[in-house]
Parts: sequence; C-alpha cells; structure tokens
Amino acid sequence: MDMNDGHVGGRSILPIPDRQHTGLLTYDAKDPDTSFPPIEPLVPPAGAPNVLIVLLDDVGFGASSAFGGPVHMPTAERLQRGGLTFNRFHTTALCAPTRAALLSGRNHHSVGMGLITETATSAPGSSGLRPNTKAPLATTLKLNGYSTAQFGKCHEVPPWQTSPVGPFDAWPTGGGGFEYFYGFIGGENNQYYPALYEGTSPIEPDLGPEDGYHLTEDLADKAIGWVRTQKALAPDKPFFLYFAPGATHAPHHVPLEWADTYAGRFAMGWDALRQTIFERQKDLGVVSPDSDLTTRPAAIPAWDEMDETLRPVLERQLEVYAGFLEHTDHHVGRLIDAIEDVGALENTLVYYIIGDNGASAEGTVNGAFNEMANFNGLAAIETPEFMAAMKDKLGTVEAYNHYSVGWAWAMCTPYQWTKQVASHWGGTRNGTIVHWPAGFESRGEIRSQFTHVIDVAPTVLEAAGLPEPTFVNGIQQAPIEGTSMLYTFDAADAQERHDLQYFEMAGNRGIYFKGWSAVTRHSTPWLPNEELPALEDDVWELYDGSTDWTQAHDLAADQPERLADLQRLWLIEAVRHNVLPIDDRRFERLNATIAGRPQLVTGTTQVLFPGMKRLSENSVIDVKNRSFRVTAAVETPGGPTTNGVLIAQGGRFGGWALYVKDGHPRFVYNVLGMQEFVVGAERPLEDGRHQIRAEFDYDGGGLAKGGTVTLFVDGEQVGSGRVDLTQPLIFSADETTDIGDDYGLPVSADYAGASTFTGRIDVVQIDIGDDDHSHLIDPAEVARIATARQ
Repeated sequence: MDMNDGHVGGRSILPIPDRQHTGLLTYDAKDPDTSFPPIEPLVPPAGAPNVLIVLLDDVGFGASSAFGGPVHMPTAERLQRGGLTFNRFHTTALCAPTRAALLSGRNHHSVGMGLITETATSAPGSSGLRPNTKAPLATTLKLNGYSTAQFGKCHEVPPWQTSPVGPFDAWPTGGGGFEYFYGFIGGENNQYYPALYEGTSPIEPDLGPEDGYHLTEDLADKAIGWVRTQKALAPDKPFFLYFAPGATHAPHHVPLEWADTYAGRFAMGWDALRQTIFERQKDLGVVSPDSDLTTRPAAIPAWDEMDETLRPVLERQLEVYAGFLEHTDHHVGRLIDAIEDVGALENTLVYYIIGDNGASAEGTVNGAFNEMANFNGLAAIETPEFMAAMKDKLGTVEAYNHYSVGWAWAMCTPYQWTKQVASHWGGTRNGTIVHWPAGFESRGEIRSQFTHVIDVAPTVLEAAGLPEPTFVNGIQQAPIEGTSMLYTFDAADAQERHDLQYFEMAGNRGIYFKGWSAVTRHSTPWLPNEELPALEDDVWELYDGSTDWTQAHDLAADQPERLADLQRLWLIEAVRHNVLPIDDRRFERLNATIAGRPQLVTGTTQVLFPGMKRLSENSVIDVKNRSFRVTAAVETPGGPTTNGVLIAQGGRFGGWALYVKDGHPRFVYNVLGMQEFVVGAERPLEDGRHQIRAEFDYDGGGLAKGGTVTLFVDGEQVGSGRVDLTQPLIFSADETTDIGDDYGLPVSADYAGASTFTGRIDVVQIDIGDDDHSHLIDPAEVARIATARQ
C-alpha cells in the first residue's frame, strides 16, 4: 500500500512506518533483475491545501471595521468578501491558553494551560506542560508531508524552560512541530527592540527604529521570504504557516503617521463610541438585528466622569491603538499578496482570527505609560498629571503604553467585559474570517454556528484529507476535542455541531449548551489586588442565546432550575477537562515555590560568564524584595577609556545594571522607566585586575521598598547612595539579563551608546541575602577561569 495515499491505515500512525524491501535482492547492482521501487517524497493527499493561520493579539470583537469597529482593516474586509465571516467564534479569554488550544485542538486545561505560563502550578490543568498524548497540529501536518513554519509570538513555553539550556519540548522548533521559527518567547515584546529567536538561537535585528524598524513588518518580511522559498523549490508541497504577530498586545507601538490618521476621531468617548459601533454591527449583520447593547459595568467609569485634563491623553491612547491595528492588518495584507503572487492563494485555507481574546483591560482606568506599573502593583505612580506629560510619547520608543479599560470595553462591543473574563462574550467572542477559494463556493456570507478555537485543528485535518492520528512518536493519542467547521462552509443553515463548551479563567467561568449560557464573573482584570469572594458566593447569570445575542438580559431569577442544570453541567465539563481545582490566585502564582512549579535557578548564588545574553527573568536568581550582591571580576586598562556594562537585567522600562562610566564603577536601579537611582564610585579604576561589587541592602518591611547601595573595588568601599523604590514582581516582559553588554533598550541612558564593556570580564556572581559584607569571589577561582579562557 502507498503510504502517501489518504488511507486512514497509512496515516493514523505517525511517523508513517517505513516498509522494508521484500523483493529479490541481487548481488550485483548491474544485474538486470536488480529492481527497487523509486523513493517517493512524503506528501499529503492530493489536493491538500496550504494553510495560513493568522492570529492577532488582544483585539476585541468590536475593534475591526470588518465587524463594525472604528479601525480600518482592508485586508480583513477583502478576505470577508471572498470568504466567510464567523460571528460566533470563541477563544479562551487569554492569550497562552487560546494558543495552546488552537495548536492542539484540545481545551486549554486539557493541555495544561489553565492560565499563562508564568503562573503555572503543579495542577495538571495549569502546569504549562502539554501532555505527549496530545500532539500539536503542526507535528501532525509535518509528519504527513507539510512544510511548517511559525512567525511571531510563542507564549506556550513554561518559564523554567525559557533559558538557552532548554529543554525545548514546548518551543516551536522543538516539540512544537514547526520546522522553522522566527519570533519571540513570552507574552509580549517591544515592537522596536524585540528579543527575537531564530529556531532556539537569540538574534538581533539588523536595523533599529531609527532605520524604520518595526517587529510586525519584520515578521511579515520573514514570512513572505519563507513562502516564496517554499513555492520556488517545492511548488507542489503544501505549507502550514502560523503567523502570530505580537500586535496588538501592549506595548502599543506604531509609527506615528499611522496613529495620526485617527486624530480627533475618538473625542466622543467610549460610551458614545460603543453605540456607534453597535449600529454598524447591525448594519453589517455581524450581530442579530434585534439584539440589545449591553450596559456599562459599574467598575468602568463613564466617559463624562473622567478628568477633563486626562481626556486628551485617553483619546491619544485609542488613536495609537487604532493605528497599531491598521498597521498590523496592512502587513497581514502583504503576506496575503505574496501568497497570491506565487499562485498559491486559490488553494490556501486562511484563518484570520482577529484576537486571541477580547480587548485587554490590563491598562488600568487611566491607561498606562508603562503597563509594567500595574503588573507590579504600582499603577498609582502614573498620576493623571504624569500621563498628561507623557501624551506625545505614546506609541514611540520612549513609552511602553496601554490604553484605558474604558477603551477595552468599547472594543468588545456589543458584549459585556473584556480579556480575562471567560464568563462573558466580551472576553471570548472574536471575529474570525475563513477564506479558501478552492474549498467552498460561498462568498461574502456570514456563518453563525457556535464555533471555538479548538475547532480549527480538526477543520484543517478534514480539509487536508488527513485522519486524526491514533499514535504519534509511539504515544497513543487522546481524541481531539474540537469539531470540524467544514460542514458550515457551503451550508449556511447547517445545524451547529459544537453545542457544548465550558469556559474558565482565574475563576471567571461559564458554560454554553444548545443556545443557552450560564456564567459567573469572579475577578476583575485591572484590579490585581482586589479582594475576591469565595467561589461558592459567586453570582451566576443565565442567558437565552436564541433571543438574546449579546447576553443583555439575565434570566437567572426566572429560570433557576435551568440555571442549576447548567451549573452542574459546567462542573461535569470541568472535571472532564482538568479545570479543577479552580485557581483564582494572582500574585501568589508568580512565586514558583508557592505555585509548585520547577525553578531553573535555586540556592543563594549564581555565577555568570561573559558573552551570556538574553537570559530570561526566570533564568536568573531573583533579587527582588531582598538584599543582594553582584560582583564582577574584571581586567581593565583603567582610566577614562574604560566603559560598558558588566551585568544588566531588564531595560529602559525597568531593571538594574552594574557598569563602568569613564573609568568609574556605577550601579543604576531603574523603576519602570520613570525614576533612575544612580550610585557612582568616587575614584576611577586603575590598570589591572579588580573585583567590582555592588551591595544592595534592602530596607525590608514589605514589597517594593527601597534600600542602600554600596560600591566596592577589591573590598574597599568607593561609593554609596539610596534607591527609594524598587519593582516587586517583574522587571520586564521582554528585556533580558546580559553580561558584558546590554541588548535591546539599555537600562539607563547613562551608558547608552557605550554598553559594550571595553575591558575583560572573567566572571560575574550574584548572591542574595545580607549575611556577608566582606564578599570577594575566590581569587584562585577567578584565575582558573581566566586561564581557561586564554
């Protein structure tokens, strides 16, 4: 039997087992009876389409013009006209869980992604570890003869596996099934100074923002190049391309000419904007014509209640975001054009998923100059006066900005709530467009069957004529949990097949069953310190989707028995899919010990070496909220020509560094890009070998306190000073720790442009605790290291 045919028996076990030659074996290859079958490359079944999945980040249902929103997205509209619009497509309400579900065809708790990887626990549903019984879609396609590549965001790597030592099981080119990867690991990235990987190797962009660099454009360029190469060298081999830009997750970075296009268009505020969007949605038919607009939650202020001095800043926040989203759609369009130019668009199944969850409400009520402030529980330091002063920096390299929760709510029109709130459609309903000219005859039509992100994988397999594998790499596979959407493509009125779906995120939970939904909101995304109710005290709501498209009319009081039935059904589904125990902890789960996940670095000492770079925050010993020492053993010519970084953690929007400026050792602590505390040595270094040490004595008494910094050279004190405030939880979501230089944005402008150390570093050591103030690295150990490097 030909293993390349579509027979289930030939492709249900992956890799497809090799068959040994069983015919006549001759002694001499020149013997006329010598005959072997030709080697045939592995290919999918005839007619299998190329597959392009575009997944945008943090886009609410009501943002795109394709779904009635204010942001012009011509590429989305173009695909709409030639394809199908799914207006009841759902995600998980958060990025990493949605991505894990999309790429596996299983619910996010089923593949260990109950929340984001940085909060993984030891519970199976939240471990951050995909079971090997649930192979990724990319693996299945690759083992069936597809070319596979991912560009952009990968947020599915457990934090203890993000270092250069791996393991790389969860990386795209490791266990993820992608032959090529160009993008970043983690939840977000600076669009001007990204921390990029090619495969598993860190790389630096050739250009900077001063040259016009932007990450989304770079990703599109690389994806276009990959497609052209594939079709130039193997035109008949289908590809699977997963394009997942960091856009439009914060920081909202975009060339200002894109933002300026929207100047003045949001002066009406979020309440009026929602009404405008809602009317457009009805005109387009993407919501039911008899549906009602949901009301504003009490937790979100009315536009008229906002400080008048802050309103221009708020307007600019959405202008920047709108420009960012249109800019992203433009570069998606470039990729679509490239696929068309090589003659492949006709038989390419395109999924354009406009958001991996609802719009993000993580920017606080006032919005944020640096979203890391809220993630550190320090949002209060971004006062309205400060925000007003930062208005013109939004969207630029000088900001790490996010918009107000009011805009997030508006971008989720017509639904309640936002990202993270898995209970309501505002968090989970995302506009999705499917385009496949060779695959279906329908054009420009709407499909309203209930669908979910776990349905994408089985749709792709059915479209390719491939069976769901029963064994992958010798491991028996658990069934895919999604339902193929192929039945809807040419049947607008087909009865929906995915009629049962649970939702849960940080205690926000819901259940959909045959048109009805029962939901309860447990936590608020932008209030990390809120006091949460007991789970059993949560108030459940009941909605009839056959008459109430938007979840506007709660029927819980009218039909308590139906509500009770759905609550019980939610519990059954929760047990089936590893949702229990429900975990609503926020800050506690950032602590690996409390959460019960592994830590790459343990103990009280870590030794680092020159040339090490791009070490994630989880790859370096934690110095936050405690005393610590950092010591560098160096050799330097001394004098004013000695400059550069010895060690830097974080970047422009938060971090610390030990460095030398004009021969003088210095230590800087940067709080959120808003305050810098610099302590310098009183005299310069002399020629020769030295040990430069900074001791930080933490004040104690809680989180985010200050401390005293003392500088030493060869054990002798040479300077001291104060740090008034520290970051308690995270320095940066994208900047890293580097030895001998500072990649990305520098922690401090004090050494910007001269970050490469001009002497020689033998070793850098970090020690936590305050028990030893006479610390020097063992000179014999330094000598041994130096000798080994020569």
